[in-house]
Amino acid sequence: MGEIQIVEKGGRPSTPLRIAVFFSGSGTGMNALLIHQNRDECIHRTVVCFTDKENAGGIEYAEQHKVPVVVETVDYNLPKEERRLEHESRIRNKLDEFDVDLIVLSGYMRLLSADFVERYYPRIINIHPSLLPAFPGADAHTKVLASGVRVSGCTVHVVDSGMDSGPILAQRRVPVFDSDTRTLLSKRIQVEEHQMYPEIIDLVCSGHRFGLDD
Repeated sequence: MGEIQIVEKGGRPSTPLRIAVFFSGSGTGMNALLIHQNRDECIHRTVVCFTDKENAGGIEYAEQHKVPVVVETVDYNLPKEERRLEHESRIRNKLDEFDVDLIVLSGYMRLLSADFVERYYPRIINIHPSLLPAFPGADAHTKVLASGVRVSGCTVHVVDSGMDSGPILAQRRVPVFDSDTRTLLSKRIQVEEHQMYPEIIDLVCSGHRFGLDD
């Protein structure tokens, strides 16, 4: 068994660790985290939110919680590889401005480059709606239902340069029923996501060392 420690020093309520949340869509997971951070004893706080979509629903949640939102859209006039690096360069500049300790991906639909990940590793974490390593990538719920498996769930993991392949920090299991649709399964797993992610972020920001399978 190996171990991984995401941050070198733990936060305190008086000096909380500074989090950046990345999202692309509705932002319900981000909202659950922001509500969690309203507790006086919380040892982390979100200081900035990033989105690649001008009309992302999560922008409204960030504004309600008075958290700055940085909208960095992709310049599709550039060649494919150049556009990703240029986009991430703008994001890095803003991250430096906000002195971020931890990057939290919450429904962020862009695959980060190896250069970006290497710069911040292991201080980028993500939540994925399946029991990794099963069903990585987009639309995991549809893949789960098509496979006929009886159990799914969600996974919090460190982001590496692969597709949902980084070290696993925690998982929760959710049964899959014969009557499930993609929407029903998604909603049931989302309940677990909104509980587990803030709890694991608490552990990360305490300086906790996570045991890993070799």
